[in-house]
Amino acid sequence: MSPGAPVALSDSQFDDQVLKAKGIVVVDFWAPWCGPCHQMAPGLEAFAQANEGSATVFKLDVDDNPKTAEKYEIRSVPTIIFFLNGEAAYIARGAMSQASLQKKLGELFEKKT
Repeated sequence: MSPGAPVALSDSQFDDQVLKAKGIVVVDFWAPWCGPCHQMAPGLEAFAQANEGSATVFKLDVDDNPKTAEKYEIRSVPTIIFFLNGEAAYIARGAMSQASLQKKLGELFEKKT
């Protein structure tokens, strides 16, 4: 894994890493069998690298972590949730481009300040 790359996340880590985090955390709910998830992966990685230090990016495999996926009613993948200080601030169902991710992050930074 390269610096700034999305970090794998599990059900057991979710509360500490996401809900107790200050600032902006982006979670990609994905699955290994999901074609759009794989298509989105390079843009998500570039987004994570470009925003290292200002936002934390995680990937949560819904097949291996059903508890968190159920809690957030993940019915399709990819689903991206932007958290601001532990609260879900924006949910996107379906793949997002790097530009769309960046735009939403900018909007959340405006809310945060």
